[in-house]
Amino acid sequence: MVTGRVTGNVWASRRLGEVPAGALLEITLDRGDERIVAFDVLGCGIGERVLVTRGSVAASWFANGAPPIDALVIGSVDETGESNESEE
Repeated sequence: MVTGRVTGNVWASRRLGEVPAGALLEITLDRGDERIVAFDVLGCGIGERVLVTRGSVAASWFANGAPPIDALVIGSVDETGESNESEE
């Protein structure tokens, strides 16, 4: 799994019938400047930090066979900005 930030939507006016309903998002990974397109069923938005799984694990999540998807958004990362530890 990797983390990244959603930087845009990818619109496809035509796609294979094997690709289920959902959004395609452009994500810039936290580890450098690598950008990927990931399939999103959670409804994440631009600027949101997300958790992404890649490869056969992403494709195997779908119940009806394995669509041609190699990156899947599996979570939205909560960002707090402050530590929960109390000062003594």
